Amino acid sequence: QVQLVESGGGSVQAGGSLRLSCAASGYTYSMYSMGWFRQAPGKEREGVAAISNEGMLTFYADSVKGRFTISRDNAKNTLVLQMHSMKPEDTAMYYCARGRDSGATIDPDRYIDWGQGTQVTVSA
Repeated sequence: QVQLVESGGGSVQAGGSLRLSCAASGYTYSMYSMGWFRQAPGKEREGVAAISNEGMLTFYADSVKGRFTISRDNAKNTLVLQMHSMKPEDTAMYYCARGRDSGATIDPDRYIDWGQGTQVTVSA
């Protein structure tokens, strides 16, 4: 049974940093890409960052390029999203997800398992 558990959310002031983690279990973690997505109230879920199965390829939404970094540790089955220079528009529920295959993409349709999410709030 696949499980994805996010942690690390919270409240931060604009310009601050947060580090999100996702613990994966129930499948061969190193075989699949992983991604971070977010959804703000009243808005559609959007892709934030993705990483290929071995971590060689990454992809970022334009809105977070240069501020967020995605990484993974295949020995520990963990995924991390390091967020810097945060903005109020980064406020959302953040989800980690398992991809259908090994490639990096932020297309939500390419993901098959999702965590429950962790809330991130950035105040001005």
